[in-house]
Amino acid sequence: MNEWVMNTGTVMHGVFGDPIKHSKSPIMHNRAFRELGLNAAYAAFHIKPGRLKDAVAGIRAMQFRGVNVTIPHKLEVMDYLDEIHPDALAIGAVNTIVNDDGKLTGCNTDGIGYVRSLREEAGFHVAGKKVLMLGAGGAARGVAYSLAKEGAAAVYIANRTVSKAEQLAESIRPFTKSEGMGYEAIEDIRGDIDLIVHNTEVGMHPNVNEVLIDTSWFHEGLTVSDIVYNPLVTRLLREAEERGARTHGGLGMFIYQGAYAFEYWTGREAPVQAMREAVLAAF
Repeated sequence: MNEWVMNTGTVMHGVFGDPIKHSKSPIMHNRAFRELGLNAAYAAFHIKPGRLKDAVAGIRAMQFRGVNVTIPHKLEVMDYLDEIHPDALAIGAVNTIVNDDGKLTGCNTDGIGYVRSLREEAGFHVAGKKVLMLGAGGAARGVAYSLAKEGAAAVYIANRTVSKAEQLAESIRPFTKSEGMGYEAIEDIRGDIDLIVHNTEVGMHPNVNEVLIDTSWFHEGLTVSDIVYNPLVTRLLREAEERGARTHGGLGMFIYQGAYAFEYWTGREAPVQAMREAVLAAF
């Protein structure tokens, strides 16, 4: 690969978040641009609360082609865009902005990225399966919606604040059977479950010894998926593996949500393998 130098023709992209220093997105996307020989660059921007509207105006003013949006801006950003993709509207969050000559469209690639990684990395096909989701926060919204649209037979959502679980369950009920509950109610449905998806920050670096629920009932017929990707193997996944369950880590969701964003911006197929290599090398 020839050495690339930024110049006046470089097309800019970025990610907005608070905090943002930990983001692996610049490493991943810049590797993808280099892999395809595109004159494009991607940087991380620390956008503090109260400054998001100005930052979004900057996308238009500086003619950025696209931006990812992460915590805590995924909901508020919807107020400042020209159009919201129907899926992002249904999910109630935007993680990707596409700029077409000053017209900003908000999309959500979290859920579709998750389902694609589940299929390609764990060989798990959602249609007809029963899913238990742990957590009902921002990340869970896109995942729940995409699992429901993919044909899950039922999606059970367990959360500490039961009302949030019920609210999320209600939002996906047009697409599948769904129920919200507290963690203590898992005992009643655990015999029916094919897939568990963990959507909280429990077990994430640096609190790597934490686990959200009792794992003693996990078994061989179960697939256990964790959207945390730092560490690559969480305590939840380690204990699932010890009990014979199939496991699926969170790195794939991160890479595929980025791959979809890359494809929206460039119209080119994302070099997924190169993106994965770049992220792994950054740990």
